[in-house]
Amino acid sequence: MNINFEYDDVKASNRLEIMAAKKLEKLLDKFDFIVRADVFFKKENTSSPDTGMVCNIRLSMPGPRMFAESSLDSFEASIANSVDELHRQLQKRKAKMKSR
Repeated sequence: MNINFEYDDVKASNRLEIMAAKKLEKLLDKFDFIVRADVFFKKENTSSPDTGMVCNIRLSMPGPRMFAESSLDSFEASIANSVDELHRQLQKRKAKMKSR
């Protein structure tokens, strides 16, 4: 699986890339049909201190792409939340594929 990282108003971080790659590798172990992942890190100005660090993840695979976005108080929490959301979407897609 190929993983691409993009940063918007955020300094590039090896630590974030390694954390995101580890979590995405776990998804790949369960769902081997994933071809590529695009991870976007963005900082937004918000009025709430609990949001603002945005992590978007887009997965490419046969069929339509999957996308998850999370805005929390840290990039680490946003990565975890986005990966969890993608895991739920992948489970649903795999169940549909098995039923056909």
